[in-house]
Amino acid sequence: MRLLRALAGAGPDRPEAVRVAGRGLSSEALVGCVNAVADRIRGAGVVAVDATPTLETVVGMAGVVQAGVPLVPLPPRADRRERARLLRESGATVLLGHDTATGLPTVPVDLSQRCWTHQPEPPPHADAVILYTGGVTGPPRGVRISRRAIAVDLDLLAEAWHWDREDVLVQGAPLFRAYGLVVGLLGALRTGCRFVHRDRDAAGGPPGTMYLALPGQWARIARDRSRARALAGARILVSADALLPATLIERLRLLTTHSLIQGYGTTETLIALAGRVDAPPAAGVAGTPLPGVETRVLDRQGWPVPADGESTGELSIRGPTLFSGYVDGCRQPADTGWHATGDLVTVAPDGSYRIIGRRRTDVVHGRTRRVHAGQVEEALLSHPGVREAAVVGTSHGRADEQVTAFVVAAEGLTAQVLIDHVGRYLSAGQRPRLVHFVDELPRSAQGRIRKSLLIAAAGAWPAAAARFA
Repeated sequence: MRLLRALAGAGPDRPEAVRVAGRGLSSEALVGCVNAVADRIRGAGVVAVDATPTLETVVGMAGVVQAGVPLVPLPPRADRRERARLLRESGATVLLGHDTATGLPTVPVDLSQRCWTHQPEPPPHADAVILYTGGVTGPPRGVRISRRAIAVDLDLLAEAWHWDREDVLVQGAPLFRAYGLVVGLLGALRTGCRFVHRDRDAAGGPPGTMYLALPGQWARIARDRSRARALAGARILVSADALLPATLIERLRLLTTHSLIQGYGTTETLIALAGRVDAPPAAGVAGTPLPGVETRVLDRQGWPVPADGESTGELSIRGPTLFSGYVDGCRQPADTGWHATGDLVTVAPDGSYRIIGRRRTDVVHGRTRRVHAGQVEEALLSHPGVREAAVVGTSHGRADEQVTAFVVAAEGLTAQVLIDHVGRYLSAGQRPRLVHFVDELPRSAQGRIRKSLLIAAAGAWPAAAARFA
């Protein structure tokens, strides 16, 4: 089983096989550059790569995987302390790049070096990557993912999305996240399609047939009418990571003529639920389990919830895309093979899944009902003056929580305006009782909003926050 089929060196040379920040390599040059990196680091224990969006990074990452050495992508936002923790916990022995401050041996990526050595394929169970979780509820954890799990997941997605070597994948997901690295880069190198990585500052590239972006990126595209309409010629648009608000999906549909494909997965499961090209899911729906992926949804008492589209339970996943374990060894997948994701979901009669969010941070436990933070966030984001919003439950009385919103908004917007706006879409019990205006939301090095920090800081927040009476 060869994981990166496009690096086998077969077939005619293709121009612009990979393009990053306005620079590209043909398929032949890519194979030579990747093999040169693989030859230099072969036999290393674990190799870390700074996941900055450059052509050298993409070549370096592909070279590490090609060499059969576990790859650890380092988030560019990580400070020195977090960076040192990731390197220490993952067991990194080599760093691709020029940062000598880590104390590790460094291997620079030189795109002028080429090598045509045959690269033997490691066993399927070998670790391909070590990815760190988002860090929403605590410090990010290193997740070991095998070559087999990645190959199976990518083949299932290729079938669901009709993805082949004739496609041009344009993606903006960060290269240290599962969508950007596994689905984006490694997916392109498995299917053989052209790969274009764009971030906010990257130069333009060739038009794509597939576009993969994060919710925040899709929100920016939706605000740029001309840019959104330019995507009408694509074959498929995919939203990675969290689900998009229904209002944003509808706006994008009107501008691009496409119904976005959404999916669901965690670092531990890879993409487990996904919509298909021939059956795009409804707004707010992640899709159905990929073939071979088993799911179960249990309530707090451990009983299966009915597939009625209303009953909520925690999602567990079992199947060939599951991770091998955590780097700290504290918790491996259960003996039964089930991984409890910590996410609450509902299942419709047609078998489609709606993701409610994390049990600990995305559900507000009120006195008489539970409020799903995602619904309130969606209502807030539908206001034109709101750029970002995060909703959490904060202490209110002895046993219940109140809906508290943290908002990045245009100057002059008031809390009462937002409370009234939410009230037009949701019930009185779902409206925020507290609204805090902030310059930015706290994020982990992986870019995820750290709701646990918002909950912890809410009690000491300045009294300037508006209250709903």
